[in-house]
Amino acid sequence: MADIKDEKARWQKQVYEKAKAKGGERHPSFVTSSGLEQKPVYTPDDVPGEYTEQLGFPGEYPFTRGVQPTMYRGRFWTMRQYAGFGSAEESNQRYHYLLQSGQTGLSVAFDLPTQMGRDADHSRARGEVGKVGVSISSLKDMEVLLKGLPLADVSTSMTINATAPILLSLYAAVGEQNGVALEQLSGTVQNDILKEYMARGTYIYPPEPSLRLITNMFAFCAKRIPKWNPISISGYHIREAGSTAAQEIGFTLADGIAYVEAALKAGLQVDEFAGRLSFFFNVHNNFLEEVAKFRAARRLWARIMKERFKAKDPRSMMLRFHAQTAGSTLTAQQVDNNVVRVALQALAAVMGGAQSLHTNSRDEALALPSEEAARLALRTQQVIAYESGVADIIDPMGGSYAVESMTDELEAKAQDYLRRIDDMGGMVRAIAQGYPQGEIQEAAYQAQRDLEQKRSVVVGVNQFQIKEPPPQGLLRVDETVERTQTERLKKLRAERDNAAATRTVDALRKAAATPDENLMPLILDAVKAYATLGEISDAMRDVFGEHQEHVVL
Repeated sequence: MADIKDEKARWQKQVYEKAKAKGGERHPSFVTSSGLEQKPVYTPDDVPGEYTEQLGFPGEYPFTRGVQPTMYRGRFWTMRQYAGFGSAEESNQRYHYLLQSGQTGLSVAFDLPTQMGRDADHSRARGEVGKVGVSISSLKDMEVLLKGLPLADVSTSMTINATAPILLSLYAAVGEQNGVALEQLSGTVQNDILKEYMARGTYIYPPEPSLRLITNMFAFCAKRIPKWNPISISGYHIREAGSTAAQEIGFTLADGIAYVEAALKAGLQVDEFAGRLSFFFNVHNNFLEEVAKFRAARRLWARIMKERFKAKDPRSMMLRFHAQTAGSTLTAQQVDNNVVRVALQALAAVMGGAQSLHTNSRDEALALPSEEAARLALRTQQVIAYESGVADIIDPMGGSYAVESMTDELEAKAQDYLRRIDDMGGMVRAIAQGYPQGEIQEAAYQAQRDLEQKRSVVVGVNQFQIKEPPPQGLLRVDETVERTQTERLKKLRAERDNAAATRTVDALRKAAATPDENLMPLILDAVKAYATLGEISDAMRDVFGEHQEHVVL
């Protein structure tokens, strides 16, 4: 090892001298967003002598190399394109189109009123119905959204948080209508409210009742919908808000720790629910750092579950994750460049061992994806899967001096964040103090400064610009969706059994005031009685109140 150190020092000195003689290196510094210095070359000296012990084998603790022994040699990752806009009819058509195009899982985007627990006819929903996702106000809407889809055979991810218990209940009710037992349903609800407080903002209730609803779903799914992941602990939005890769790992896993602690406090046993926890990560442009990020997160979570929470079942230690390419890296300028960005990011997710993947469309910096752009995004995954050969080898980056060194560094930086958050009393208290929000804001500010001062280059934005004509062929949501949804709600309230709907909502309100009662069965009863999403949400608002944001300046 000493010989390697001497040889490396000699080589680095020679490289730097040559660069200086030519007027300096290409870039003033080779540093990632997380502060990892990217060395000119990596050798065995950059990884611990015991690094092979940390690596292990795929499918075995600490899962650095992947959660499945065969990874993609067994089967490809789930190709799960995130989609949803306008009315339930329009979104249903898009889902059928994507499945026919070779997509292997569904992913539903909901509009802001749905995410915030407001019916489409509510005054606060005005102008937002169907804009950034599909509008769902009742079981009638969900019946249309899922019409003709093979719910027994395809898994469905729903990006929904504060109203996740309601949307899962709507999905389950439609499944039962179509003869699909709850035990057959598979999928995920995002249901990660802590990252909403720190990075995204679609929360309703304060932390304590929100955590109650989350642990209610843990218990309900464990008993009634065992194939369902009751939470997707999301670093994606933390990264979109401006965090570094190390912050994405640290804050996401800190959220995960908070959810596990809440479940244990509610009386659940760790191995009853931990195997169904899932995660959701971003994929940015720094290819090697992103590959290392996924490996570091997997290893760190395995150790947390084994050492901190004393999990015994290996499945409880596995960090299974969905990845999505980074929307914040897409540009309105030279949109075709986004195809290249997405391809590189998707490849990083695959090389990092993702279980499912969404690839963004080239036009998403301008509008919701057009049908053509959505197809090309899916084809990007298919080319990687079927033509690149990277899926034929399990963890092909394993053993790379650079990747192993960066994996260690990212793990150490993430652990440092976890220690700080523990010292504050956990993630809920850290968020109340504004700690993660402040860290994310500072990282975002520094990234913007680097862009403006050209310390970082975004092709087509701050370098290599061209004059471009206005974009053509963008998807526009029909403005009549809001009126149609309002009329549909009026008809629903005229035709349903209003006494039954009122009775179920009143029962839910009463149960919400009883801390130990699981609310999921009552929410399921309410949606089956065609109580609306807004009515159900308001019943809990009456008891829980609404969260007031902690402003960080």
